[in-house]
Amino acid sequence: MRRGTSITARLTLLFAAVSTAVLLALGMLIGNAVERHFVEQDMEVLNGKTQLAANLLAQVRLPGDSGVLLRQLDDSLVGHHGLAVAILDGAGTRVFATPNAAFPDALLKPAGDGTEPRSWRQDGQPWRGIATRLPTGSSEQPTMLVAVAVDISHHEHFMASFRQTLWLFVVMAAVLVGFLGWVAVRRGLAPLQVMRAGAARVTASRLDTRLSLDAVPAELAELAETLNEMLARLEDSFRRLKDFSSDLAHELRTPISNLMTQTQVALTRARSADEYREVLASNAEEYERLARMIGDMLFLAQADHGLVVPNREPVDLALQVRELFDFFDALAEEKSLQLTLAGSGQVSGDKLMLRRALANLLSNAIRHAPRGGSIRVGIEACSEGTRLTVENSGDPIPPDQLSRIFDRFYRGDPSRHDGGEGAGLGLAITRSIIRAHGGEILARSDTAGVCFELRMA
Repeated sequence: MRRGTSITARLTLLFAAVSTAVLLALGMLIGNAVERHFVEQDMEVLNGKTQLAANLLAQVRLPGDSGVLLRQLDDSLVGHHGLAVAILDGAGTRVFATPNAAFPDALLKPAGDGTEPRSWRQDGQPWRGIATRLPTGSSEQPTMLVAVAVDISHHEHFMASFRQTLWLFVVMAAVLVGFLGWVAVRRGLAPLQVMRAGAARVTASRLDTRLSLDAVPAELAELAETLNEMLARLEDSFRRLKDFSSDLAHELRTPISNLMTQTQVALTRARSADEYREVLASNAEEYERLARMIGDMLFLAQADHGLVVPNREPVDLALQVRELFDFFDALAEEKSLQLTLAGSGQVSGDKLMLRRALANLLSNAIRHAPRGGSIRVGIEACSEGTRLTVENSGDPIPPDQLSRIFDRFYRGDPSRHDGGEGAGLGLAITRSIIRAHGGEILARSDTAGVCFELRMA
């Protein structure tokens, strides 16, 4: 199975990329600052020499004065090997130039005031210079062009070394930050490894295992709580499944054992047609019981998966209860029970399914009501829509049994007898039907008896 990139790798690459970008931006900023500093230094030298030439040219009054002043300028440049100066008259003729003065034509035709420097290369040697037209004291030659340049070889060498060192530092820093980021992420994600190890210990026989929340960071606390809640649901589901399987095996064993016993006894010797007919009739009753049980189990399985979709039609609850009273009249008369109905109401739902749910409740009430007792059914409006209650005057149900009374095959009361809905599926089916209609069913018990309350819209 193909796996995606790990969180550790992603965060490490992210740290390395971000740190590299920041260091590159910082390096470019520092490099530009150093470059501007060198330009300012060069301009300070160039402006100083230009000002010296301006002072000397201002002293020129006669044509003969220029030679003396230019010699003074030449003397002032002694020892400045990286400096070049050239002076041109109005016709463009050089009246003075140092031996290394090799200025480009673009510089000797300045369009501005000479404050913007130009850079060029001459025979592989880098230069930076300015050219400025300066006034003289002579009326015959009012201005002269002064060009000053400085050798910037040492600046370029320094910047080349600086950039090499800077990029090397950036690469090393990126690698170091990536490594430190990997270490930090590994330590930061260590609780996930602890959670993984805890989850790996969970098996079908150890569903009571829970993840510890003590050492879990706040960012993972909700995840750990959610996993613990999931484990609790799984444990409850496995317990119910185990109980259901055990109860199912027990419930199926009885009719199957009866069928096998009766059949084996019938085959031990030859019997008359009436005797065989009696055995077959008894077996048919067991088959009917099995068929009802299997049908109920299929219904509950469909309800668990939301496959029970009731038809919607108006259902008169009072009418259904009265018809069920008529159906159970013989059983009630046998136990001298009094059946009473109070109130009326109408809901929207599947008539057959609701009738089955009501029949289960009444059958359960009749089965557990004491001889000579009473069963009361009440119907009234409530905030949820309509409320229907079924009360019997039987013995109260202990609280520990009351919480499980709707579980499948659960029969906490020993008075339940085998056969029909006595298999322990009636109340589970009733709850599934009511929930499929968007309602809810509750049970409460006290010294006055047991009451089932059904609420539907």
